[in-house]
Amino acid sequence: MKKVAVVFWSGTGNTEAMADAVVKGAQAAGASVDKITASAFGPSDVDSYDAIAFGCPAMGSEQLEDGEFEPMFDSVKGSLNGKTIALFGSYGWGDCEWMRNWEEDCKAAGAILACDSVTANDAPDDDAVEACKALGAALA
Repeated sequence: MKKVAVVFWSGTGNTEAMADAVVKGAQAAGASVDKITASAFGPSDVDSYDAIAFGCPAMGSEQLEDGEFEPMFDSVKGSLNGKTIALFGSYGWGDCEWMRNWEEDCKAAGAILACDSVTANDAPDDDAVEACKALGAALA
């Protein structure tokens, strides 16, 4: 049984709703899953998991949330070489530039993206929830 972490930050609840769907998908595929807020995850946690889903909404000028999530992600990025991960998050405007930049950052760190990233404009609709479940299953 694979052990999966779903690490996220959510300001309005939209990205947390996505995280919940990722958890359900990974569990349905047989994984043991821990749902963890960004402030409770760090570099020493990375090796405890076979795969990690990271979730963060777009903030400001299409960037990661910079108070908790980005500092955490920067601290673990060096530990992601060869690690299977997946990305998800919500946004309120723009064209998902933050996700494309984040994917490139992960690839440059040597992370292995298990599947296409999932984005939702504001609250996740049924399609986004199903995509998040599939993302969780891909990590399992």
